[in-house]
Amino acid sequence: MSFKTIAALAVALAGTALSGEHAFAQAAAECGEIQQTLQARKDLIGKANAASNSKKKMTPAEACTLFGKLQANGTAGLKWITANKEWCSIPDSFAEGFKADHLKVSGIKTKVCTVAAQASKMEAQARAQAQNGGGGGGLLGGPGLTGSLKMPQGAL
Repeated sequence: MSFKTIAALAVALAGTALSGEHAFAQAAAECGEIQQTLQARKDLIGKANAASNSKKKMTPAEACTLFGKLQANGTAGLKWITANKEWCSIPDSFAEGFKADHLKVSGIKTKVCTVAAQASKMEAQARAQAQNGGGGGGLLGGPGLTGSLKMPQGAL
């Protein structure tokens, strides 16, 4: 073998080794990507816990928005876990726990958003009723009293 052939072979092998190191570094970076999702999830759960312990409670619409973000976070997390489970050596217990938590959040989101939709509908009905002359202005929600009342004449 000539020196040029050996040099070319050495360069090719070094390139392969470097690309293998690059692939490993890329894999390590990819395996760390879940940390951003987990931190965002932790922050959202913190907001939910703070709201439930606060004197000022969240409105149904605010809760629906928060749980919508939490559900979207879980969907992204599950997608990432499914795609990288083997490569990043994610334990089955973590994947199953994350999936169970995501299903729980999805159920809560459905309930909260249903309540938010009902509240919004009731508010819209109340506004419409107020704009249409108020209706239900009586003591028990009826039309109220109509007619006139004359003041007594003379000295009292």
